[in-house]
Amino acid sequence: MSVNVENLTAHQSYSIKKFRVALVGNPNTGKTSVFNALTGLRQKVGNYPGVTVEKKSGMLISPGGAKVEVIDLPGLYSLNPQSLDEEIAVETLYSDDAIDLIVVVADASNLNRNLYLVSQLLELNKPTLLALNMVDVAKAHGIEINIDELAASLAVTVIPVIGSKGEGIPELRRTIFDILESTDSKKVSPPQWLKDPALETFYQPFIGEIAENTELTNLEARLRLQRIFREVKTFRENAASSNGKLSTADYPKLNSVIYDKYDEWQQLEAKVRYRWVDSICDKIICRLDEEKRSFSDKIDQVLTHHIAGPIVFLLLFSVVFQSIFTWAEAPMDAIETGVGWLGELVANLLPAGALQSLIVDGAIGGVGSILVFLPQILFLFFFLSLLEDSGYMTRVAFMMDRFMRGAGLSGRSIIPLLSSFACAIPGIMATRTIRNWQERLITIMIAPLMSCSARLPVYTLMIGAFIPNQRIAGVFSLAGFTLLAMYLLGVVAAIVAALVFKKFLIRGRSPASFMMELPPYRLPSLRWTLLQMWERAKIFVTDAGKIILAMSLVLWFLSSYPKTDAGTEATAGEQIRQSYAGQIGQIIEPVIEPLGFDWKLGIGLITSFAAREVLVSTLATIYNVESGDENSLSLRDALRNETDPETGKPRYTPLVAISLMVFFVLACQCMSTVAIVKRETNSWRWPIIMIVYMTALAYIGSLVVYQGGLLLGLG
Repeated sequence: MSVNVENLTAHQSYSIKKFRVALVGNPNTGKTSVFNALTGLRQKVGNYPGVTVEKKSGMLISPGGAKVEVIDLPGLYSLNPQSLDEEIAVETLYSDDAIDLIVVVADASNLNRNLYLVSQLLELNKPTLLALNMVDVAKAHGIEINIDELAASLAVTVIPVIGSKGEGIPELRRTIFDILESTDSKKVSPPQWLKDPALETFYQPFIGEIAENTELTNLEARLRLQRIFREVKTFRENAASSNGKLSTADYPKLNSVIYDKYDEWQQLEAKVRYRWVDSICDKIICRLDEEKRSFSDKIDQVLTHHIAGPIVFLLLFSVVFQSIFTWAEAPMDAIETGVGWLGELVANLLPAGALQSLIVDGAIGGVGSILVFLPQILFLFFFLSLLEDSGYMTRVAFMMDRFMRGAGLSGRSIIPLLSSFACAIPGIMATRTIRNWQERLITIMIAPLMSCSARLPVYTLMIGAFIPNQRIAGVFSLAGFTLLAMYLLGVVAAIVAALVFKKFLIRGRSPASFMMELPPYRLPSLRWTLLQMWERAKIFVTDAGKIILAMSLVLWFLSSYPKTDAGTEATAGEQIRQSYAGQIGQIIEPVIEPLGFDWKLGIGLITSFAAREVLVSTLATIYNVESGDENSLSLRDALRNETDPETGKPRYTPLVAISLMVFFVLACQCMSTVAIVKRETNSWRWPIIMIVYMTALAYIGSLVVYQGGLLLGLG
């Protein structure tokens, strides 16, 4: 039944409390955009009880102030789970008490596929609501859906929405409260298609067996049997805990028969469900313009072509990285000026001394040096979000699949690796969708080689300070190409590392076949993109900021003490050389000198093992303490002006900058990543191997770059 919006009343005095709504749907149905439109910024991320699969939940608030928790479950195609994420989603749906309402998000432009899952969800006999998303995309493709006929066929309420634009969301929100408030809508009627003669004939012997040994009714026995078939791999445990009604002594004879009949049941179930889906679609879908349906196919002929596709990809990302440098310059200057102003203000308010130096040089200098790069990080996520929302990143995954197969991986590894460009931690957790352990382990081991956002401040600092501002072809800049090269270097290193792991360290079965669905192209949502940028900015400033502030204060102390005996202005440089930090840097200097690094960069390398971006704040703290001038917060100028005391020539050169960036591309400098690898592999063996191989790779890579550059006369 569809909802007449005009007849809906405002909910001023709801008393509903502690309701939980599950948002369910196939991947690429815009479920997350509906979730965000429903909950706005009132969302939080956590883990499911007892497991570490990420759970996103948010609050729905009625005009009267009542709250309902909305849980965004992982995307799944059916209730036959294929990964840990899907198992969690299915278990949540099967739970008798956890969910009060199921909101299914279906893609209106691809309804045939979505209705398969809908048919299974209807059998759960729980209040269900269908949010028909992307109706604008369906219309653009020449597809018109009879909403009332669809609602009548499913016997549930259907709300057409456009999640990315927020259209239909108020109606969806009000309908959720309506259903939760109504005592008549607690359960939906089992769909009539369950009466399919073929299924009836197939089920009857099993239903009779269950009914004889339990207190379940025929309908309950049939639903229970379907669940048992879906969980056939873990049937023993599930049957034994069937509310205590099906004892372990009763199921063995049923068990062996079910195993024997599983393939037959799976084929029959798919046949019957799709026959039902086709009958529904024949009644409700009208295709107005066949020509429009092939629009995505025509674009894909270019963007996924084995030659044109990679060329378009490189050109597109060249523009992206070029824009990151060009457009971020003004806000970076503004932040830099603001941080300098704040440092001056605090310096004028506090008397000269240790406290002033701690706040100005340590806290403001260290944290401010990182905040300067926030605009570039946000621009990167802006473009990545647009590309992902448009459907292009799925095409990138499709193109990369053929390369990854040669390295022992499959398309299932692509999404975790692409996620690692933002941060390796969610990327590594996303490997739980990979069933083959060998494939999953290789993906975990190479994920940190993808250039995450924490590396971006280091790249942009070095490129901004040392790479000439030269134009290429009048459009592109050398700085943008250098940044793109760092990202590509990480990808190439990951492929090589995967080949080595496959051949020498991790042996097993070949990756399983992988079927990838290419969603239709969509117009990206600016609102959703800005929301993503806000989330990333918040994470960067709060989570990373805490580490950076703590490390900056520690570095300030190590750089300021012990004080030299003289303590005069002439010994400011000597002061930091003799400090604890200086002594540590000089101890490791012989090891890193062949890479072009001195003891100051050595201190940064040590501290950046806590988090990569800490290198920048470390250098900022060192140079601020060394100069003793609250106005000297421009780290790029400080690095450019650094001279070798022996030769009088610039200490840092473009060659040193490239060597340092290569080191950061290849090194494992993130303790959080190491911890998550230990948790996911349940062993210290693989994180230790990761640290060793990536550190060796980084050292050799920088050594080749620096020493090779010197031989070519580039130093």
